[in-house]
Amino acid sequence: MSDTPFGFGLPPEEPDDGDEGKKKDQQSGGGQGPANPFGFGGLPGAGGFGGAGGPGADNPFAAMFGSLNPNDLGAAFQQLGQMLSYEGGPVNWDMAKQIARQTVSQGTADGTKDASVGPAERTAVEEAVRLADLWLDDATSLPSGAGSAVAWSRAEWVEATLPAWKELVDPVAERVGTAMGDVLPEEMQAMAGPLIGMMRSMGGAMFGTQIGQAVGVLAGEVVGSSDIGLPLGPAGKAALLPVNIEAFGKDLGVPKEEVRLYLALREAAHQRLFAHVPWLRSHLFGAVDGYARGIKVDTAKLEDVVGQFDPQNPEQLQDALQQGMFQPEDTPEQKAALARLETALALVEGWVDAVVHAAAKPRLTSADALRETLRRRRASGGPAEQTFATLIGLELRPRRLRDASRLWASLTDARGVDGRDGLWAHPDMLPTASDLDDPDGFVHREQLDFSELDKMLGEAAGGGSTEKPNLKKDDSQDSEKGDDTE
Repeated sequence: MSDTPFGFGLPPEEPDDGDEGKKKDQQSGGGQGPANPFGFGGLPGAGGFGGAGGPGADNPFAAMFGSLNPNDLGAAFQQLGQMLSYEGGPVNWDMAKQIARQTVSQGTADGTKDASVGPAERTAVEEAVRLADLWLDDATSLPSGAGSAVAWSRAEWVEATLPAWKELVDPVAERVGTAMGDVLPEEMQAMAGPLIGMMRSMGGAMFGTQIGQAVGVLAGEVVGSSDIGLPLGPAGKAALLPVNIEAFGKDLGVPKEEVRLYLALREAAHQRLFAHVPWLRSHLFGAVDGYARGIKVDTAKLEDVVGQFDPQNPEQLQDALQQGMFQPEDTPEQKAALARLETALALVEGWVDAVVHAAAKPRLTSADALRETLRRRRASGGPAEQTFATLIGLELRPRRLRDASRLWASLTDARGVDGRDGLWAHPDMLPTASDLDDPDGFVHREQLDFSELDKMLGEAAGGGSTEKPNLKKDDSQDSEKGDDTE
């Protein structure tokens, strides 16, 4: 668990803003760090809020505007007005979108710039996803879930995934906003209404800025819409990012077509799972929300911040976040929520890994190499995992991913493709965290037959003649034949 899981900062090894950051260093004598959480340093000539000993230390607004030429003053006041006038939810998503797109436009650390996707690249992606779906037909009983295949630029990825980020991050940010209003005694809240409103506006802008930066950096690394095991894009739309795929395969010594096809297999496999396991998306997002509800706020520290809050020094809020004000509760319920989410994500990624390997191994000479490259990328804490941990405060344990992949492969050998995929019929049928520790025990465990119980429940509900399908095989069935239900 990160020491400051809700700091909403960029992954430490990623540059803040590439070449633009160097220009700002030359102008202000330093980079834009945590002391400038609202992104004003990106304005031409801006020197930040004015650190200790720096220009404008006594008057941070003079430091922010003093060196601006008249043409830049309008942009500066517009951004300040946007920060102070925000009255929406816990996150200023308009600001997040703006900053994410600005981050994307600056390019990645290796100098790769975003670009519009051309017709040839779109056609190549569509053909790769179409072929991937054909290959997956032999590896899973779940039918195709991609109604269309699209090739996105990094900016298009940002636009398409922001609704999912909103659903993931708002529960955490909501608790922060609520805590800001609750720390004052009730009789003082009416008197301090304008101050609380300003704090919440600045808090929304702070979260929006940090989320925008993190999502913008992640857009420079992801290769599809499901890299972190969650359905971030629109349902039924398989998406790949050609510019990032090229960067991913640059030094692998593998033909570009094979890299694209292997990544298309992964994207198409994710689409099948989320399209035909209707409860899965709400299960994952609900686990995130359940975890967020278990976050506790250090009210003593927040009271101290509120008591000393200076409207001209809004970076205090950012400093408070980075000092560990928000931590998960050390309760059995919170530990269970964490285990539930980590296990569910591992099962999703493990299933995709096993299914894609089964489809690619007989057909692609580079299948083993590409599989190991992706595993190492995740095990080394790649950008996707780091950004997910930054925004949600969680990390997917690489060990769980490998354990889950082995378990799904063993289930395929023991029960067949239908028997393996039939476990997605209900969340209670899936392996648990302890099952990942003992995959053989789960694979060979005697399977229950729920048909009689289902029949009794149907009759009790007044539908005596309506029987639900068996969710699991009866142990009298041949384990190699699997079960025919989905």
